[in-house]
Amino acid sequence: MDELKGLLGGAGRQLFDAAGQAITSAATEYIGNVINEMFVKKETDTKRFLPSIKNMKVLGERSSGGRSAFDVQDFYQIRQQCLENGSLFEDPEFPATASSLMYSKRPDRHYEWLRPHEICDAPEFFVEGFSRFDVQQGELGDCWLLAACANLTQDQKMFLRVVPEDNSLEENYAGVCHFRFWQYGKWVDVVIDDRLPTYRGQLIYMRSSEQNEFWSALLEKAYAKLHGSYESLRGGTTCEAMEDFTGGVAEMYDLKDQTPPNLFEIIEKGFKRNSMFGCSIEADPHVLEAETPEGLIRGHAYSITKIQLVDIETPGRSGKIPLIRLRNPWGNEAEWNGPWSDKSAEWRYIPDEQKQELGLNFDHDGEFWMSYRDFTRYFDRMEICNLSPDSLSDDVLSRGKIRWEMSMFEGEWAIGSTAGGCRNYLDTFWHNPQYVIRLEDPDEDDEEGNCTVIIALLQKNRRSRRNMGVECLTIGFAVYRVSERDLAQKPLKMNFFKYNASAARSPAFINLREVSCRFKLPPGTYVIVPSTFEPNEEGEFIIRVFSETANSMMENDEHVGIGDIDDRIAPEDPGFTQPSPQRQAMERLFLDVAGEDGEVDWVELKRILDHSFRDDNISAEGFSKDVCRAMVAMLDVDHTGKLGFDEFQQLLTDIAKWKAVFKLYDTEGTGRLSAFQLREALNSAGYHLNNRILNALVHRYGSRSGTIPFDDFIMCAVKIKTMIEIFRERDPDGSNQATFSMDDWVEKTLYS
Repeated sequence: MDELKGLLGGAGRQLFDAAGQAITSAATEYIGNVINEMFVKKETDTKRFLPSIKNMKVLGERSSGGRSAFDVQDFYQIRQQCLENGSLFEDPEFPATASSLMYSKRPDRHYEWLRPHEICDAPEFFVEGFSRFDVQQGELGDCWLLAACANLTQDQKMFLRVVPEDNSLEENYAGVCHFRFWQYGKWVDVVIDDRLPTYRGQLIYMRSSEQNEFWSALLEKAYAKLHGSYESLRGGTTCEAMEDFTGGVAEMYDLKDQTPPNLFEIIEKGFKRNSMFGCSIEADPHVLEAETPEGLIRGHAYSITKIQLVDIETPGRSGKIPLIRLRNPWGNEAEWNGPWSDKSAEWRYIPDEQKQELGLNFDHDGEFWMSYRDFTRYFDRMEICNLSPDSLSDDVLSRGKIRWEMSMFEGEWAIGSTAGGCRNYLDTFWHNPQYVIRLEDPDEDDEEGNCTVIIALLQKNRRSRRNMGVECLTIGFAVYRVSERDLAQKPLKMNFFKYNASAARSPAFINLREVSCRFKLPPGTYVIVPSTFEPNEEGEFIIRVFSETANSMMENDEHVGIGDIDDRIAPEDPGFTQPSPQRQAMERLFLDVAGEDGEVDWVELKRILDHSFRDDNISAEGFSKDVCRAMVAMLDVDHTGKLGFDEFQQLLTDIAKWKAVFKLYDTEGTGRLSAFQLREALNSAGYHLNNRILNALVHRYGSRSGTIPFDDFIMCAVKIKTMIEIFRERDPDGSNQATFSMDDWVEKTLYS
């Protein structure tokens, strides 16, 4: 596969182990929304026939990635419009131009985009259904994708979820097709036209073994559109595509140095759960897709299509031997030529009825058998895609297949807030998102009473942004055993991680789309901490947990609300607890500026505050007009745009409190806080916020240097207090729910 080395190649794209060494090979939603609104800045060789899937429900996506334009493309609406107009669809979002082929250079020859009926006579979307032999590789280095496609054809339900049966090149033909892919927790419908890149009238990329069948070529085009271009599909791992086809969780196993002793058991359990498998051999750095003496191709992705314990009867003994069936997506004579290969002598010792059960044939179709022992000897890497529970139909379950139990959360690493880096950076590590996972029952067949757990950390929207220079972050995770007493702290603070070792962790920090690992853990409660290797690396992620028995998962985060003020502040700040000369002077100045009406607007308030704090190091530059306006709005109940004397006195009390908090954390007197200090500083002021809201605040008020100046800290506090008080006014019984009409909502959010 032109994948893992190609994907990781290049300076600075190393792997890191968890010790930091390089190695080679409702209230919450309310406040969060308001703050965000403030932003300015197979088992036989026969083809499978197509049942109806009219009742399938597929979700669209409204994501933060670069595919927002796809969301408005409705396949059925586009097809109907084209049929009414007598036209064929031309996709403006993925045009038939060089930019859809490549982003790093211009094509080396002229490619012509042709529709299926311009390539051959009587084109069909499916020719007598579909099978793994429909997938043939072209010039594009995406054998990883082809291996996944071959696996996909072996499960009818999963295949038809990705490749809807209402696609046709005959009935209601309008030059438009659609495909569905799992993207970060949601199913996305990708619409394309049917123009395909050709050279001298022949398809240059993926094709079917049948010259007039086009589902595989069009599937590849839709996947290329999802990621921005065909070139974006160069280099990848089979499990990446298998995840996008199934919504499953992938694992990778090194078969050379770290083959698990229970690997055969893992594969057997995987097939019981309908898992999908791929494998490869390390590439030859000097020869592209070099062939070994045994007929295997280096740097090339194979799919594993069956595993079987087979009865063997020889003149000397009889017993069972584990065999494994693989397929080369080239679909030709490039096959394994060792023991158990096509027409090899070993097949003479297998009973005829078992040969028939295996569906044995010796065609030059890229598919072959080999012993499990030879498999682990000659292959270097194996990938498993464990299917999510919703991927198995009742019919499949009735045939003895088993579901995984799954939990999933979405999260974000935000600079200065939740991007704390790995455990090497102890001061900031605890700022990363934390997730509690409870494992109650051991596996049924585990003699030691442990639970099988697969933890997978997936970073979002990276491949589709490769044309913008965005590469995968170096990511990993750590797992800690915790008690209920530990969990009284939300989130766990630095001291917990300082004095407690991890119970498990990802084997490496690596710049792949997903890092996953399988563990055997005793029943209990654990906290998972996903992170980038370095602090302040920004990105979105999904963390998923698969287990054989039930698990429960929740975010270990604070509940939004108001709490006690830090004891270190109230006793030490005279302006906060009792009148001070400065405060008395400010009150006199207020009366002078207010005039006869006894009120001040934001301009007058700014004059008072700037004059009164002119000799103060942390606020010598004065207060911005935005924060002065926000202060007025915070206390201006009747919406006159002005403050009276009583309101001004309350404001002075708030400012004194917030100033004391700021000084407590600004230990060097720089007039700035580290953004990582914002959570603790606001906690000291009596405000408890979760990661989502903190990320919004840091996005809004943080600087490129990762600091927050005094004026912006005051603005954070003003906004939080205002929003919480607006909400509590509509939630008098403390139910954590409030109702707003459209008028109320617009008025209060705009004025605040």
